[in-house]
Amino acid sequence: MSSTLFRTKKVEQSILDTEEPEHALKKSLSALDLTVFGVGVIIGTGIFVLTGTVAKNNAGPAVALAFIAAGVACALAALCYAEFASTLPVAGSAYTFSYASLGELPAWIIGWDLVLEFALGTAVVAVGWSGYVASLMDNAGWHLPDALGSRDGADGFGFDILAAALVLVLTAILVLGTKLSARVTSVVVAIKVTVVLTVIIAGAFFIKGDNYDPFVPKAQPVDAGDSLDAPLIQLIFGWAPSNFGVMGIFTAASVVFFAFIGFDVVATAAEETKNPQRDMPRGIIGSLIICTVLYVAVSIVVTGMQHYTDLSITAPLADAFKATGHPWFAGFISFGAAVGLTTVCMILLLGQTRVFFAMSRDGLLPRFFSQVHPRFKTPHRPTILLGVLIAILAGFTPLSELAELVNIGTLFAFVVVAIGVIILRRTRPDLHRAFRTPWVPVIPILSVCASLWLMLNLPAETWLRFALWMAAGFVVYFLYGRGHSRLGRAQETSVGQVVQPPRGDAE
Repeated sequence: MSSTLFRTKKVEQSILDTEEPEHALKKSLSALDLTVFGVGVIIGTGIFVLTGTVAKNNAGPAVALAFIAAGVACALAALCYAEFASTLPVAGSAYTFSYASLGELPAWIIGWDLVLEFALGTAVVAVGWSGYVASLMDNAGWHLPDALGSRDGADGFGFDILAAALVLVLTAILVLGTKLSARVTSVVVAIKVTVVLTVIIAGAFFIKGDNYDPFVPKAQPVDAGDSLDAPLIQLIFGWAPSNFGVMGIFTAASVVFFAFIGFDVVATAAEETKNPQRDMPRGIIGSLIICTVLYVAVSIVVTGMQHYTDLSITAPLADAFKATGHPWFAGFISFGAAVGLTTVCMILLLGQTRVFFAMSRDGLLPRFFSQVHPRFKTPHRPTILLGVLIAILAGFTPLSELAELVNIGTLFAFVVVAIGVIILRRTRPDLHRAFRTPWVPVIPILSVCASLWLMLNLPAETWLRFALWMAAGFVVYFLYGRGHSRLGRAQETSVGQVVQPPRGDAE
């Protein structure tokens, strides 16, 4: 049984599967498109909120160093993703990489994990976008009914109509074509980056050198907790991280790391890239470098405009401008955040549909969902299904307490991809690798260690929810995926068994 659970899908077969007419995606993306996708999904509200919040609570002005540390941790994972995406340019990202290196069951686990990660991420971002737009509408004198403006705004019933509408509109755009999605994203990212650069340049004129003193504040110990809200590392070892000081920089890095989540979504579009061997590494690494520079610049500006002890928690950058006598920047920042979240939501939805599509094409999910649109060459069926489900989720379900699942899912994918690079180097040294991760196995091992460390700093409750979702995934795999796997059926046929396709399996 173990041999079937860890059967691997050859890289050559994965690439051949992308050439089936009914299951082939249109190749239309360039390195610029991929970089724009990466910048579009990484830069969200974090650049406007998280920078000041972490500066006040964890690191002071040294939050800039925390962003650099987090960027290095992400770069380790990005190098591993770049090798896989250029070697195996197939939709599915970490799922496809795992299938080629670790085996079918690990691939299913990571695919199931990514479906949850991207679904919750899309819904949470849509709700956040709704809040910004509602605030801008209120400033203009337009007010939605309480029952439609917020899920918690009415007695007994609340539906976030703005969040649901955003998801449905983006679903329609994704059905019409990835190139159209790239064009929309390019326009929105241009606006978002313009807002960020304007804030950086304008804020630079209000920097006061005294606000950087001390640059690394004196360390403050944190009491260890014993509830499920406490980080897992505290419950296991009784160790609690400190705020401020040198260790506070690393504590802050574990928080701001999540502002970088998203570059891995770029890898899901490998199959739709014109020249993936060249362009995937450029898109993944290029977007990460750009965002790291912007994050560091914003953190330097916000801690220079206002002393870190005076920064607000809810809107530190906007309130910093208010403190300097320029309140109109608050509305400008809200506009930039609302515009920026549109692309975050779209690219997360794109990433999820590509993982679902790849799992369907392999037979682990119903093959009905792996047929592309005859005209647009997009996976329209999973896009519509998931778009509607996420719109309902965003409209009805309180998601704030589930947001951490996005983080643990992403870090889990980082661990799997890094291990996969080491294994595939040993099992398939003959493969042509347009981009090679340097210093293997050192870089992948460092990536695994960094990701595991950040995972241990997540609340124990998040680990429990993650375990429950994974348990549900095991049930689905053994009841459906294992018996419908195309790889498994092909292997059975090759040893002389006659295999009848299961009823309802659309080929």
